Parts: sequence; C-alpha cells; structure tokens
Amino acid sequence: MALKADGQAHAARTMWNCLHAWWQMMPKEKRTLANADAAIRQARQEIDFLAVLPAQAAQAVLKTYVQAWKNCWDGRADAPNFKARFRTALTVDVPQGRDLNIVRVHRRWGMANRPKIGRVRFRWTKNLPVGKHADKDNRITGARLVKDPLGWHLAFRVQTLAPVPEPHQGPQVGIDVGITVPLALSDGQTYEHGEWLTEQERAKLLSLEQRAARRKKHRKPGEHTSRRLHHTYDQIAGLRAKAKRRALDWQHKTTTRIANTYGVVAVEALQITNMVKSARGTVEEPGTNVAQKSGLNRSISGEAWGRTVTLLTYKLARQGGTLAKVPAPGTSRRCSACGFTTPGSRETQALFVCRNPDCGWSGNADHNAARNVLHLYRTGHALIPAAGRAVARRARRVKPATAR
Repeated sequence: MALKADGQAHAARTMWNCLHAWWQMMPKEKRTLANADAAIRQARQEIDFLAVLPAQAAQAVLKTYVQAWKNCWDGRADAPNFKARFRTALTVDVPQGRDLNIVRVHRRWGMANRPKIGRVRFRWTKNLPVGKHADKDNRITGARLVKDPLGWHLAFRVQTLAPVPEPHQGPQVGIDVGITVPLALSDGQTYEHGEWLTEQERAKLLSLEQRAARRKKHRKPGEHTSRRLHHTYDQIAGLRAKAKRRALDWQHKTTTRIANTYGVVAVEALQITNMVKSARGTVEEPGTNVAQKSGLNRSISGEAWGRTVTLLTYKLARQGGTLAKVPAPGTSRRCSACGFTTPGSRETQALFVCRNPDCGWSGNADHNAARNVLHLYRTGHALIPAAGRAVARRARRVKPATAR
C-alpha cells in the first residue's frame, strides 16, 4: 500500500510540474480549463508513469493549480512554482466521497477504499458521518492522503450542518504569550509545557545531526547523497515531526479548554514575522548578538503563537465566544494597577515592580501583561480586521508576467 501511495503521490507532483510548464508556455488566451484538461488527458496517455494516478485525482491537481493562481492574483499567496522531489509534501486527493466506501471495523479502526490502491485501514479518531449517520447535510465529500515523516495519514473532508451557537456567557480574559511561560492569563492562571522530546530522544537527535554533518562534510561537490545519509535525514525528520505533533496536541487541548471556559479572549496583535528577523546585518554593518538572537528566534518559532491564535479563533466561534486583538506595544512595561509606564519596572523575567512612588505594586510580570491586554480590550482598543475578515490579507500585488 505504501509503495502504491508513493507512486501516486509522485505522479501527482509530476502532473503539477507538467501543468505548470504548460501554463507558462501557453499564450494567455489559451490558458483555459478545457485546454488544460485536454493536456492532462494527453499526458496520461503518453506517459505511462502518470497512469497510476486516478483520473479524479488528476482533475483535483488541475483545480488546485488554478485556485493557486487565483489566490496569487487576489494577493493572498505567492505565485505557484515547481514542486521539488525532496521539498514537497506527498499528497493524493480523492475528490468524491462515494469512492471511499468507508466501513467501521470496530471501535478503534476503520477501512476505506483508495482508487488503484485498494482497501486501507485507518485509525478511527473521530466520529464520521457514514452509514445511517450520513445524510444530505452531514456527509463525507472527499479525502486526502498525506505523507509526513511519521508515515501516511488519511484526512477526510466532511460537510456538516453546524447550528448557530448561543452567545458564550463565560468571563473575559486577556492572554500574554511568552517563551518561559507560554500562556499567562489575566486571572492568574498559566498554561505551561515541558520539552517536546524526552532526554533520550534529544540525545538521539543530537547524535543524528552530528552524524549527518560528518557525512555531508565528506561528500564531494556534485556527488549524489548516499542512502545512509538519506536514512539519517529521515530519522531526524521523524523526531522533529514527533515533537511537532506533541506541540500541536498540547495547543489543541489548551485552546479547547480556554474556548470552553471564557466568552471573550483578548490577545496581542504580534508581528511575529518581524520578531524573528535575523540580526546578522550586512558586511558593512554587521549585527551584534547574532547567536543569541538566533536562539530567541528558534524559541519564538517553536512556540507557534500564530497557530495558537488561529486555533482559538475558530474554537471560540464554535462556542459562541469572541477573540479580539489589541495593540501589543507597552503591555509588558505598563503597570496594570496604576496605569503608568515607568522605566525599569520589570526587574526580571518573572517580577514586575512598579516604580511609581504613589503605587509600588508588584507581581508576576506575565500576569501583569495579560491584565494590560484585557484592559486595552475593555477600553475599546480592539483592532478591527480589514473588511471584516478574520485573517488580514496581503497587499494586492501586480500579477506576475507569467500569469498575465
């Protein structure tokens, strides 16, 4: 099954690359869905390797490619490009749900049909609308087979009729995100986590990275990567994927708990892209503390604050709650008791002592910042997304020459 899935995924990637080359070669007036569909049919007849890909999956590649160009023209994404063999996630689509023939074997496992692969077994992790539980409003419309360093996974597309939730009656809360304390709430509660990998796994990861560096060092320029080095890279990717999966599991559980408890959640509108910029500088003006800034950037990226906000956004909406973003500057330096910002009030990472002679309040710095976030929301400083969108769109750009 795995070898057949690999073959179909590589065929889908090749189909994308052929379609991209055809799109760039054709004049603008001939870039139509009908002509692209005819080109795909001809390629499937002339190239035996592409025949392993089901016809419906090939049509899904075409729809995805056209949608990629539409996203580019609307300014939501960059222009589509060639998909490299070792830098592209392997995926295969099943656009029609009726082709899956899903059957639940028992409590933990189910079976589904994959065109030109056969019956595959998958772990039943969530209730699916199949059999007597399916109707015109609740049904499976398709699936996607995705491969990551830990193996193949089957993701279903489900159409469901969700009821309009009642307004959440929970309290309001402000959240301050950080590295030492990932999530600090204005009511004094914190959500923390340990290392994503155990001590043995971290030692193994370090050993594998050192081994890969040695083998790469002794490889001659232009020489193909050996199978041993590829195997080492696969082991490294597997450990990193395991850490990412554990981090995502913690984020899902934590955001679900917060969405069920609070009706309004206020967070900072952080510009994470600017926060993780390198401090290397230029040859004329080299940067300072480059290694320290690199470590900070890795820690910020590892916490995935943007993903936490994304999970909170849709989970609060399902529960009838609201997520608001407030301006970030000054929340860590302002005293939440008196409202003044005095230099040197944050003595350490965890201690905040107000330097205002008339105040003198002291407490946890992260909780103080979370209280300031909530104060900004209550005083009407919540940011309103452009055009009522939950995610800010990129600025509209000029269409690339290849798309005009």
